[in-house]
Amino acid sequence: MNKTIRRASVFALLLVFALLVRATWVQFYEGQALADDKDNRRNTIALYSEPLGNIIVGGEAITGSARTKSGDLAYKRTYTDGSLYSAVTGYSSQAFGATQLEGIYRDLLDGTDNRLKSVLDTVTNKRSDPGNVVTTIDPAVQKAAYEALGDKKGAAVAIDPTTGKILAVVSTPSYDPTRITTGDSDAWKQLTKDSDKPMTNRALRQPLPPGSTFKLVVAAAALEDGLYSSVDDKTVSPDPYPLPDTNRDLGNENPSAPCEDATIRVALQYSCNNVFGKMAVDLGQDKVREMAEKFGFNDEQQDVPVRAYESVYPSDMDKPQTALSGIGQFDVTATPLQMAMVSAAIANGGKLVSPHMVSQITDGSGDVLENYDDGADSKDIVSSDTAEQLQSAMQTVVEDGTGTNAQISGATVGGKTGTAQHGENNSKTPYAWFTSYGKADGKEVAVAVIVEQSDASRSEVSGNGLAAPVAKKVMEAALKN
Repeated sequence: MNKTIRRASVFALLLVFALLVRATWVQFYEGQALADDKDNRRNTIALYSEPLGNIIVGGEAITGSARTKSGDLAYKRTYTDGSLYSAVTGYSSQAFGATQLEGIYRDLLDGTDNRLKSVLDTVTNKRSDPGNVVTTIDPAVQKAAYEALGDKKGAAVAIDPTTGKILAVVSTPSYDPTRITTGDSDAWKQLTKDSDKPMTNRALRQPLPPGSTFKLVVAAAALEDGLYSSVDDKTVSPDPYPLPDTNRDLGNENPSAPCEDATIRVALQYSCNNVFGKMAVDLGQDKVREMAEKFGFNDEQQDVPVRAYESVYPSDMDKPQTALSGIGQFDVTATPLQMAMVSAAIANGGKLVSPHMVSQITDGSGDVLENYDDGADSKDIVSSDTAEQLQSAMQTVVEDGTGTNAQISGATVGGKTGTAQHGENNSKTPYAWFTSYGKADGKEVAVAVIVEQSDASRSEVSGNGLAAPVAKKVMEAALKN
């Protein structure tokens, strides 16, 4: 064999060897990555080749699967009362993926979760029957919140303080996930470009200034620290309060309210800014932050199991900023979930049970794979004495203060209103807040409501005027259901 042929043969062998190495690498090392690639159409075909499992509310499936009439995808996701439950379910779309419970439990719902496999499934590599997600949502409470919010832009969360079960998660305006299950691009563009952001889960994933509802956190810090021993001790609070190191005063919405040196009870009753602004400065931002974080602020991993956005109590503030933080302004932000957690802990004697909106996950036969109700964690936030005092003060707010629109005949109700500034120099319509708890006939519920925008004139925007009536409807449904 001459030299030229020999070299050509060696080169050809090297090429064959390189191809074999590359094929082996792709098959054994890159194969799974290619199989899992989001652009791999085979995954979507496999996902929708069989009916999906369901999300359950009140014993009934609020999701389903329907046969498609054409194309390579055999089934599409369907929703019952999709707009009512979209803040709970999220969506499962052939083109746009899956979010919230649909996304978190996708493997369970499509039958690929290893916990669903029988011995025969393992041997044959057959796709298992899908499982189901059983939620803690109470359909009556969910519907009451949705209807009470109506055409307002806002959100509501209801929690059972004793168990941590989330009874309602509502965000308005809402959307029907059915519109985008088949990948309708026009519907997707319309929803994603809508200025009202109907696909934003305002209950869990849009923290905003909590306004005066945050005063409960400051009051808890003052009582736990010993700055004041009782909600009925007089504070040292000039009205208006001169903000330290400035020539500005912190006044009150109602100049005639008895806020000078007011007790914590009276200060909550009339929502006295001067009292809580000075109280935050007297405590110092570190002590207020410590209490806020006990309630759940600054938690980047608040899963219910949907990941809620972090509610924030800021750091590195000067004294004027600390004062403003004491009334839920400056850079303080909170979700309705977070403010419901504050009321839930107070209502439950100072103990916060981890909020969750999934009770169980089951296999296709209904056998429980995991029970989240039994494993709900709890932690002490404040002492039982502090909790009882704050409950009493919150009841005064509802009985004879700024929260009278939340009164429920035959029930014990406590609450706190909030009207949070919005825009530079408060140039935009304020946010109306209400956080509360209700107790009757052995039942308890904690509710937080925010109304971002409504048809009410600016002068009529208040926590009592807009948010408290919504909370009342939600509490009535939970307590009388």
